[in-house]
Amino acid sequence: MLQTRETTLATSHGKPRPAIQELDAFLARLGERVRTIRSRRGMSRKVLGRHSKVSERYLAQLEAGRGNCSIVLLRRIAGAMSVPVSELVDERPERSVESLLLSQLVDRLSPSQLKEAREVLLTRFGGPSSEARRDRIALIGLRGGGKTTLGRMLADTIGVPFIELDREIEQQSGMALSAIFEMFGQSTFRRMERAALEAVLQAHRRFVLATGGSIVTEPGTFELLLTSCLTVWVRARPGEHMSRVIAQGDLRPMADNARAMDDLVSILTSREPLYAKADLALDTSGRTAEESRADLRELLGATAQDVEAAAAPLRGAIGVNPLAAGAIVRPRR
Repeated sequence: MLQTRETTLATSHGKPRPAIQELDAFLARLGERVRTIRSRRGMSRKVLGRHSKVSERYLAQLEAGRGNCSIVLLRRIAGAMSVPVSELVDERPERSVESLLLSQLVDRLSPSQLKEAREVLLTRFGGPSSEARRDRIALIGLRGGGKTTLGRMLADTIGVPFIELDREIEQQSGMALSAIFEMFGQSTFRRMERAALEAVLQAHRRFVLATGGSIVTEPGTFELLLTSCLTVWVRARPGEHMSRVIAQGDLRPMADNARAMDDLVSILTSREPLYAKADLALDTSGRTAEESRADLRELLGATAQDVEAAAAPLRGAIGVNPLAAGAIVRPRR
């Protein structure tokens, strides 16, 4: 634990003091967040250590809830000024008063209210129309779900270009993905990924897009995808994900790792809440490629009908046509 006077005096009559219990809880939450984010991005502790120039030993301590004194001191400084730690370490320019007040309003909304608030904001300030979104179909999900196979089949069926975002990144950078990660790390790759998505949206009005499995871990890029395309989560059981990846001869996130299946399950579990934000979900478990293609076509057809049926009663509810503002009605799953 922390070797500070605060922890040296951590007990009174054999019982932890409330302040120390609260501090331990803070460090435990911090460690859990680091571990969850690392898992979502498919990074091993070794890879994170190499790119962050932080030892694996320290990362292990951090994830176990035993962060060092610097974290505690930074938290004290933030507490003394009545601001969250994130305000001190935010690298963005100083936020406007309106932005600060809006964040306070958002923080006190319930989960259901947050969902409603996001829909209202999208209706008023959203991106492309619903019709435009339906012409841009983006497949998301973990590798091995069938995004590339289904995407290519669907694009051929409806007569639109099929685009793989990873290939676009490689073409624009002139480098293989593995080289980008090795030489520049995740931060550079995420910038390239965002630039590639923006270029695709600028160049094509209609397409089927297969995205990288980790695109959902970059909030800004994922939000752009959600508001610009009709998104479909292509999913499968973990065992099928793994068997398909092995058949492809591609084990990048699990390379040289004897616990590949455990890692895959961990990544899938941590990303599931993000994948679930897609407009539609398609389970390809136990289905042939042709069966899944038919399932996807049926799902997309039902979505178009549901949107049109729901449009009439929603029009004018807040003075805006929801279809013209990008609203998509989810079919029941």
